[in-house]
Amino acid sequence: MTFGFASTSAASLSTSASAASASRLLEPAEWAAAGIPLLRNPREIVSGLHARHRPVPHTAIVAVLDPDERLRASASFTRRLAPADGWMFRNALLAQLRRVIPHDLRRRTPVRTAVLLYCREGDGRWTEEDGAWMWGLRDACTLHGLRCGAYITLTDDGWQVLGEGRGGRRPHVHSAPEPFATSEAPPLPPRSGGPVSEVLRRAAAR
Repeated sequence: MTFGFASTSAASLSTSASAASASRLLEPAEWAAAGIPLLRNPREIVSGLHARHRPVPHTAIVAVLDPDERLRASASFTRRLAPADGWMFRNALLAQLRRVIPHDLRRRTPVRTAVLLYCREGDGRWTEEDGAWMWGLRDACTLHGLRCGAYITLTDDGWQVLGEGRGGRRPHVHSAPEPFATSEAPPLPPRSGGPVSEVLRRAAAR
């Protein structure tokens, strides 16, 4: 009888833990309804973080942007190969944020925004792992006094801002970093006239 009771108790605890873990994720519809601020130039942010951190699969990059979307701080880390859990992701993100930038908890309303870029294999469709990262990012931002910003995946298909439908084919999970981050590119010298000038103008516009 004792053995049977212990077994039932363990199963009950396991079921409860699974249910709790499942509740610590956000579905795409919940994320889209959360009022996450849109990035003005997501490709610039993605390219910049990709060039700066050179992520491989299972790498998470958390970045803090000022109101003008300039990068103020960023940190990358490799996720442990364990079941996806929003609470664990929240703690990992919070630890990185505390390491790279002071909190804004004294402000009435958040001014800076945290975004998360997660590099994983597979396609760009939402997974429960993505939902756990979304939950973790939202909670970490609340605890650090930041606005919760975009969640971006970098996969075999390219990059995608989940909940917005915006994305691109480069960079992708296996692509080489660009020579420099787009947001950090030095301004081109002013030129006028000629085909070379036109090529430079088009390159700057991309």
